[in-house]
Amino acid sequence: MNILFDLDGTLTDSFEGITKCIFHAMTQLGKPVPPPETLGRCIGPPLKKSFARLLDSQDDGLAEQALILYRERFASVGLFENRVYDHIPQVLGTLKGKGHNLYVATAKPEIYAKRIIRHFDLDKYFKHVYGSELDGTRTDKTTLIAHILDKESLSADESVMVGDREHDMVGAGNNGLPGLGVLWGYGTREALENSGAYACLDDPRELVDKISYI
Repeated sequence: MNILFDLDGTLTDSFEGITKCIFHAMTQLGKPVPPPETLGRCIGPPLKKSFARLLDSQDDGLAEQALILYRERFASVGLFENRVYDHIPQVLGTLKGKGHNLYVATAKPEIYAKRIIRHFDLDKYFKHVYGSELDGTRTDKTTLIAHILDKESLSADESVMVGDREHDMVGAGNNGLPGLGVLWGYGTREALENSGAYACLDDPRELVDKISYI
């Protein structure tokens, strides 16, 4: 089986780094910042769209400026204000040991995703890390998954997407893959199931058995 993993909210808890970088960008622009506890909704979806919502503006240039300010802090500090969820390394090792092919499929820019995976010593489990480009290309999960299937010559019938957001489930469904929703991240069971999740898991250790039934 080919297993595609989302990054933020699935492999790692990136709340601290992402919210601090959002705060940095908004304060640099002189804009009010919502309470940190409300910013979890910004983790997972394309960040530029999240900034447009936070700024309550249709000004694409303003959202782009916020994204540039965000990346100023994220590239040097924010990406490491992060932690791997409990049991994830063991689960990845077990899945790889069973002969599954593991890939990262994240809307985060690939250049950052690779640094994070390498920093936390997770790169030994994955065949490749895929993400978006800095210009916004492939931030949409449907496009990203299609790119991975094509690039790696993977069959949708032998692949599955694992993620914590509805975007992961929609992207999987649009490419003919089952989606496994994880509940230790930032999505909700309702959102995942309404977006077509094959199943929802409460604990990373459930992945090993669930994958064998797909």
